[in-house]
Amino acid sequence: MPRTTPYAALLAAGCLLSTGAGPPVFSGAPVVAAASATTASATAASADPALRPVDQAALRTAVERAAARLKVPGAVVLLRTPQGTYRVTVGTSRLGGGRAPTTSEHFRIASNTKTMTAALILLLAQDGRLRLSDPVSRHVSGVPNGDHITLAQLLRMRSGLYNYTEDPRLAASLDADPAAARTPREMLALAFRHPANFAPGTAYEYSNTNYALLGLVAEQAGGAPLARQFRDRLLAPLGLTGTSLPGITDTSLPDPYAHGYMWGGTAYALTDRPYPARLEAAARSGELPPRDYTHQNPSYATAAGGAVSTADDLAAWIRALVTGKVFDAAHQRQWLDSPRAEDPSAPPGGQSYGYGITHQRFGPNAAMYYHGGELPGFNSFIGHDPDHDVTLVIWTNLTLSPGGRTTANALLPTVLDQVYRGLSLPTDAD
Repeated sequence: MPRTTPYAALLAAGCLLSTGAGPPVFSGAPVVAAASATTASATAASADPALRPVDQAALRTAVERAAARLKVPGAVVLLRTPQGTYRVTVGTSRLGGGRAPTTSEHFRIASNTKTMTAALILLLAQDGRLRLSDPVSRHVSGVPNGDHITLAQLLRMRSGLYNYTEDPRLAASLDADPAAARTPREMLALAFRHPANFAPGTAYEYSNTNYALLGLVAEQAGGAPLARQFRDRLLAPLGLTGTSLPGITDTSLPDPYAHGYMWGGTAYALTDRPYPARLEAAARSGELPPRDYTHQNPSYATAAGGAVSTADDLAAWIRALVTGKVFDAAHQRQWLDSPRAEDPSAPPGGQSYGYGITHQRFGPNAAMYYHGGELPGFNSFIGHDPDHDVTLVIWTNLTLSPGGRTTANALLPTVLDQVYRGLSLPTDAD
């Protein structure tokens, strides 16, 4: 929830090594690696020249080795291409428990929730209950400069409002009382203590404050709690029974679920603080086990990152969203065209953020609409490539590797290299 790691940064820092040690082991916990494939012809060359024939064994080995470098307790990769569906699971859902994760296992999806919040806002626009050109002040009172910040600017992360998860008081509060409920209004009050970072519309900056506001906008315009609108407008029509937005006092996850882990305090996930050398060394050596963050209350995230889902549901969701199963034709085109370059000086095809979605070209044959999610305990990636009909979901139950990488994002190059021809992604060690 706090951030989506730029893929460009992954390339600059070097990605994951595809060779190396075996599967990761923590505190003597047994590690199970599993894989399955349902394919029309898993070994035959793809009819699409941009795609490699997916080799299930090679994919499994690459994920296992990359996960070992990251020291993740457990990881899931769900890949769908025209060749078929491939599932790779690595490690364990709970340290000391020994059960391998599955694609039907529940986990906290963090900022991937933003894809749902943005979709609901667009559906409310489709209904005529709001306009994306509306100032946020029309729907939510008390927003600094709210008469000059539009809903479209909130959706595209161009409001200039301070990101409340950057305030160190939030991380300290979560560490002191992890089960406490926190409302969106409380999070906005935290943000509004700080001056704006820039004038609306003049720059891009990822801020969870934007989506906390959009959640309140959706409740005001839709006339119902956000969780109910998610269920009725997005999840139920697509049959996504494994996905929900918990209430603010609910710290549980539906069975079956994965436990989520991270080294150190909450601030390492929320404020981009690097691990100190001593903590990193202890984590790498196994001397320091990661903390269990499974039941830290995610109510501070809500519309910006509070949802729970499964890999199976997320694969269906992101494909439906990109391929036109959520909006009418006009609003689908508006959604597809919404991404704007985060860095206007970057070459064309770089990372662009739109209405709760990122678009990026990863190489000559690969471009995806995608999002990522991170909060203490979990990291995830969801993406769909409409040109080649590739859907990918990755989740891990470790937020950050000892080297400070967001783990699902760090696994991404390893998987993409098994799918597309001609990427030549770097594969440096963690």
